[in-house]
Amino acid sequence: MPHWTALVEEKRQRQLNSIPQEWLVTPPPDSILDVTDFPETTGLLNAEEIEITNTSVDVLLEKLASAEWTAVDVTTAFSKRAIVAHQLVNCLTEIFVDSALARAAELDDHLKKTGKVVGPLHGLPISLKDQLCIKGLETTMGYVSWIGQYADKNAVLVDVLIECGAVPFVRTNIPQTLMFPETFNNVFGRTTNPYNRSLTSGGSSGGEGALVALRGSPLGVGSDIGGSVRIPAAFCGLYGLRPSYGRVPYCGARNSLEGQDSVLSVFGPMTNSISGVKIFMKATLLQFGRSGTKTSTISLDHGSGKDLCFAIMWDDGVVVPHPPIRRSLEITKAALQKAGHKVVDWKPIKHKLLGDATRDIWNAGSAEDYMITTSVTGEPIIATMELDDVDPAVASFRPQKAGITAYQLWQVQKLRQNVRKEYLDHWEATASETGTGRPVDAIICPAAPFAAPPHGKNRYANYTTVWNALDYPAAIFPVTTVDSILDGKEPRRGFYDDLDKHIHEMYDPEKFKNAPVCLQLVGRTLEEEAVIKMTEVVDAALAAAK
Repeated sequence: MPHWTALVEEKRQRQLNSIPQEWLVTPPPDSILDVTDFPETTGLLNAEEIEITNTSVDVLLEKLASAEWTAVDVTTAFSKRAIVAHQLVNCLTEIFVDSALARAAELDDHLKKTGKVVGPLHGLPISLKDQLCIKGLETTMGYVSWIGQYADKNAVLVDVLIECGAVPFVRTNIPQTLMFPETFNNVFGRTTNPYNRSLTSGGSSGGEGALVALRGSPLGVGSDIGGSVRIPAAFCGLYGLRPSYGRVPYCGARNSLEGQDSVLSVFGPMTNSISGVKIFMKATLLQFGRSGTKTSTISLDHGSGKDLCFAIMWDDGVVVPHPPIRRSLEITKAALQKAGHKVVDWKPIKHKLLGDATRDIWNAGSAEDYMITTSVTGEPIIATMELDDVDPAVASFRPQKAGITAYQLWQVQKLRQNVRKEYLDHWEATASETGTGRPVDAIICPAAPFAAPPHGKNRYANYTTVWNALDYPAAIFPVTTVDSILDGKEPRRGFYDDLDKHIHEMYDPEKFKNAPVCLQLVGRTLEEEAVIKMTEVVDAALAAAK
């Protein structure tokens, strides 16, 4: 077996060879931090391709169905822009433009001959996180040890998307093992944030977040076990959804911690509009046979969408968010009240306990899982996402202690189960304060205590992880961006603990300059349709209030 670095060199050369050479550009120098406008200045995309890549998913599908735009033209436009995005922020892993264009041509031919679309996603290019196996392609998931392992069939979700008429065309970067809220691995390197390349794009779906933010894809699929869709969506200014366990098919995808079935990973969409989230869920749920007909309505359980009551969680009782996050919560509260909805405060319970229990469940076997996987080539297990060498004990998301016994694991799983019931009761009890006769319809809260932080500094993911532990669906929606004038550093008199103090002290409005600020809307288990619709309600309220 060659030394692992030789495998990486060979793999990176093959990736470079998969890029049409006429699509290579000269990226701006590293000193240019915001590169969101760069793809339209290269001259590579013509006027129509720029228009195509700036069009929302719903309008794209209308134009594809009417044959105003061909699937080949749309796939070409997004492929070009994806390649430019990759040269700016290093967001791609597998690039398979030729096969995507061949698929697009088949769809165009079918529409021309029959006058009918293949499915609800006819001709739509879709990017995929580097977990979703595609027949004939490698899925390394950031492991050198998995280079050269080619899939003999598609993941189920890939087949579902193809049956819906979609055109998979690239796969996107992730952290080694997936179990990091940032994106860096030994195979493909680091993905940066297109709004400020000194900041992280998040993780583990960080390649997806960066690509979609640069409009190199109209719709991407990420996965989420502790925030891996929502963190990059929030850091990159997108809409995203973490569905409940099992609503979107996972079979046939690669993963870490396989066999751990207490807190499960789920696939969810990442896109530039809430309509894209709705379209993805409706298409895949109908195709997969898991309902989906209610995605445009809110049930009577939520007053059919009238006079809703939202609860705002200002902090989780562990870490207080930075000023831009607080301001985004205040903006959202004011917009909802102006739109006629009621807003109350959410009182979080046992968030630290839920986060600790979840990490204990993952860490029961994760160290051995990573060791066995990497031992094939001897590649190092990445302990930190810091740019400079630091004490791994300070910066690491890796387990800091040995695994627990099976009996101890059962006790942690039992604890989580009990807290889930306690949290449900807590939510139900809010019916006495909403004035609607119903419990709170949804919780609005931070997705992280900060906007996208510098590389290596995303050390607190509990604002997303608790909802994985509870299996509550949650959507991300954009609100604003960091403003050095409006979001100045604020003194605090007291702190929950040293972690809270550390995160407070890391805030500097200049370091977070131009970072998107998003929030999270949380519903209850299997309420994806209601969560999407309520996010539409919030989105409309924010737009009306501007």
